[in-house]
Amino acid sequence: MPLAGRGWGKTRTGSEWIRSKVEGKTPLAKGKARRIALIAETAADARDVMVNGDSGILACSPKDFRPTYVANRRALVWPNGVEALIFSAIEPDQLRGPQFDTAWCDELAKWRYAEYAWDMLQMGLRLGNPSQALVTTTPRPIQVIKDILNDPMTVSSTSSTYENVGNLDPGLRAVLERKYSGTRLGRQEIEAAILDDVPGALWTRSNIDANRVYDPRKITDPEWIIGRRPMPNLERVVVAVDPPTTSGENADECGIIAAGQIGSVLDDRAHGYVLEDCSAQGKTPREWAQIAVAAYHRHGASCMVAEGNQGGEMVSTVIRTVDPTIKVKLIHARKGKFARAEPIEALYSQNRVHHVGTHATLEDQMVQFAIDGLPDKNKSPDRVDALVYALDELLVAGDTYNTMGMM
Repeated sequence: MPLAGRGWGKTRTGSEWIRSKVEGKTPLAKGKARRIALIAETAADARDVMVNGDSGILACSPKDFRPTYVANRRALVWPNGVEALIFSAIEPDQLRGPQFDTAWCDELAKWRYAEYAWDMLQMGLRLGNPSQALVTTTPRPIQVIKDILNDPMTVSSTSSTYENVGNLDPGLRAVLERKYSGTRLGRQEIEAAILDDVPGALWTRSNIDANRVYDPRKITDPEWIIGRRPMPNLERVVVAVDPPTTSGENADECGIIAAGQIGSVLDDRAHGYVLEDCSAQGKTPREWAQIAVAAYHRHGASCMVAEGNQGGEMVSTVIRTVDPTIKVKLIHARKGKFARAEPIEALYSQNRVHHVGTHATLEDQMVQFAIDGLPDKNKSPDRVDALVYALDELLVAGDTYNTMGMM
């Protein structure tokens, strides 16, 4: 299990490991592996990175022993008969039924249903002698990563981006050291350190983990769900947008969060459910509006809540240009980011907010957000802002915002 920073060579490592398992002593000889599972967060990630990427399996394979990609089967087939099937961790139940002797799991730390997908894979790894799985990921301190590392059968290593800097852009090291040296983001994404919560941060991972639930439409295994709580049928869903003030490659993220509720906002029995984080960076206004509108329809939302402190009419116009049927509620924040997040954190402390699956990047931002913002002062807590807007709309009958109206 190589825990490694960005650009270290995790994909190349995975591709070469698969080659070592597939290839025999002669072109048609059997290797150690016969049935392989290739799993990424989405099927597109598996196809574009693990299979077709610059360091993917096809690029690393010799011309005389290159597998054939069979798109309609989501499969790679080698000349000696070995097959690898592609799976999406968003749909863990795809792993029910098939059996394998080998698996490569890429970026497991950001899978939405990481624990369940990993468990389903373990039950299918029953052909090898022994069966083996390789996990290549930039680490996050989620429970399944900790469990894998604590397993006595796991062999792990930790490597920094700097170890491969000679094969990257010549100016990259200077940029990384100037911008990220000594920061939490640098320690996690470059040095591959597993970090705990920031002292003074509003949220803790232990609270988020304790109240996490699963989506029964996605996860159906009767044994796995024992002792775990399902998401109920929601009474209302909203999508919240924290729009960036600029666009382009270096712009802030556009925070986009879908959340739902059960119970009345007027009593203490209401609970909130964080459904999806589809925040995006470097998008034009029309592009982030398209992402938000797609989430609105995907979750059957009743309205879209958007921060309108800067260019409120523009925000509404852009969203309506994509879909004129969207109900847009513009709000104007009257308090600072930390002050308006405190009532939402109180709901978490009361065990009234539940994350459906794992939202790794959002949760990383939450457990780093303190009174003076994020540890990286160049970053804006856009995902947290959108989370606060959504849960305030669903659960808080307070005075955090002025409502600018439904449009």
